[in-house]
Amino acid sequence: MAVLKFDEIPYEQVKEGLQRKIIYTEELMTVLIDFSNGPWEEPESPHSHPHQQTSYVAEGEIIFYCEGEPDQHLKAGDMYAIPSGLKHTVKLLTKNVRLIDSFYPVREDFLKS
Repeated sequence: MAVLKFDEIPYEQVKEGLQRKIIYTEELMTVLIDFSNGPWEEPESPHSHPHQQTSYVAEGEIIFYCEGEPDQHLKAGDMYAIPSGLKHTVKLLTKNVRLIDSFYPVREDFLKS
């Protein structure tokens, strides 16, 4: 069993205004993502991946965009799911946003070599 205590593991700085913490097993990954550079005028560029994804908005507000679906204004407590291969992105509406993403299978591209 793996346990990560929030105060005992450092954030990984992904880029300015975006940091994350990750826990994973052989098949499942959960990623805590903290944005601190909102609100944004424009959404990030859409992307897709072969992984199934669910996300929980733990703090802040976003607009969630997903290929073939209407745009969604989401706030803390809301969730969304993304099937494999669909293009998606977000736009921050508040300065700080915390997302908790789960991926199946594990996002190998998120792991340090």
